[in-house]
Amino acid sequence: MIHRMLEENIRPLLGGNKAVIIMGARQVGKSTLLNQLLGENKNTLWLNGDDMDVQNLFHEMTSTRMRTLLGNNKYLVIDEAQRIPDIGLRIKLVTDQIPNIQVIATGSSSFELASKVNEPLTGRKREFKMFPLTFREMVGHTHFLDELRLIPHRLVYGYYPEVVCNPGDEKNVLKELSDSYLYKDILSLDNISKPDKLIRLLKALALQIGSQISYNEIGNMISLDSKTVERYVDILEKSFIVFRLGSFSRNLRNELKASRKVYFWDLGIRNAVIGNLAQIENRTDAGELWENFAIAERLKQNAYQNSFAQSWFWRTQQQKEIDYIEEENGIIQAFEFKWNERKAKNKCPESFSTAYPEASFKIITPKNIEEFLMI
Repeated sequence: MIHRMLEENIRPLLGGNKAVIIMGARQVGKSTLLNQLLGENKNTLWLNGDDMDVQNLFHEMTSTRMRTLLGNNKYLVIDEAQRIPDIGLRIKLVTDQIPNIQVIATGSSSFELASKVNEPLTGRKREFKMFPLTFREMVGHTHFLDELRLIPHRLVYGYYPEVVCNPGDEKNVLKELSDSYLYKDILSLDNISKPDKLIRLLKALALQIGSQISYNEIGNMISLDSKTVERYVDILEKSFIVFRLGSFSRNLRNELKASRKVYFWDLGIRNAVIGNLAQIENRTDAGELWENFAIAERLKQNAYQNSFAQSWFWRTQQQKEIDYIEEENGIIQAFEFKWNERKAKNKCPESFSTAYPEASFKIITPKNIEEFLMI
């Protein structure tokens, strides 16, 4: 069993009086994690919000009926809780009126679940985000050298647990994941009026990882207005498929101030979306994959470590740029990512070092990735 870093964050909360909310894409291991945490505890009631009878049960829920349903259980686990109408009020009812019961809810659509639980459960919950497996988790499961050797493989197939646990069958697993789960929650939303355009948008974003994106340009490519493109990107982000980096700007007039880049949380999904699972030595996008990999892994690690670090990229109008900027506790760190070590020249753009002399700068390649991901 692969040990998940999130376990250390959640285990101390078990048996407490706050609801635990875990959000993450389908198939990233939320249910498996809860089985590791609660599997030996027989006093747990497991429900799945995808089931219609469970939705109906909560629709007609009263505190008396809930007490009867829970019996002597100590934990109520609700998978895919975003599928249950008014789930925040239902969890609040249990938390407030039924003592010695702790609710643990998971959801694969943060925009749905968060909007349903935030106000009703103010002060009554702890929220966590869960992602596909991380480099650090796999190092703990096998060995640093083993995982280092597997980086070219991870850049193609990604870190979804089912992919990692089925070596040799990665293509079939990724096809099922991308066909069956990727769009399941997104396309069920009432405000997605043109699902075919959203799928084309996702492919367009997949082809532009590491590049600045323009909502207008993408909209022209897929026949959508820029506001709809931005709204769809927001939905993809809140579905844990992609994430955005904004531009870092403080001192220079010519720094880009309103640009953004889009990356994928999992490269296997990204490559499946564009139908390219060629090995890394046969690809022209190896540098972009490496950049996406390093940034996504750093952000996963920061989330699990409850870091307050803020993240950006940096670029000027003269096209001087740095891939990744991170600031925490007033300390600014700048990083460039180079897949090809022979092209890695450890030189910071002069305009950046002049404007931010206190910032550190480092080139990250497969040879020193531990300096970026194992801190």
